[in-house]
Amino acid sequence: MASKIVSFNLNDREVEVLVKPMTTLQNLLREDLGYTATKSGCKQGGCGSCTVLVDGEPVLSCLLPVEDVAGKDVLTLEGLTPADPDEGLHPIQQAFYDKFAIQCGYCSPGMILVAKALLDRQPQPSRAEIADALSGNYCRCTGYEPIIEAIQDAAARTNGR
Repeated sequence: MASKIVSFNLNDREVEVLVKPMTTLQNLLREDLGYTATKSGCKQGGCGSCTVLVDGEPVLSCLLPVEDVAGKDVLTLEGLTPADPDEGLHPIQQAFYDKFAIQCGYCSPGMILVAKALLDRQPQPSRAEIADALSGNYCRCTGYEPIIEAIQDAAARTNGR
């Protein structure tokens, strides 16, 4: 099958790429575009380390063909981080840092983006809602408690915004 041109919005920037059929969004982001915060874990949709937001919803980029994001908004961790270093970190990133929710850091980009999606739709989530949102993301280091605390802290920092 022939390659195809796909256009989408990546981190508030319109991109147009030529991709072979069934190229995953994860491979495009990491290998072709240099967005390496999107991690390459299990490549089977089981760990959540490749999570990005597509139209505000968490998706596993290792399973998603690039053709499926045509015309959509894609957000990676690089797009969440303020472009101006003087602005500091995004409140969710700062909460993860302050609550020691980042250890090896491999799962962190996916966890942070899941947290963003959750807080965008539910500004003051319960502990159970946070745990449910994180259920598709696997962490070997923190035991999840600091991650849950970080998301609770981020919700408080943003006052539901």
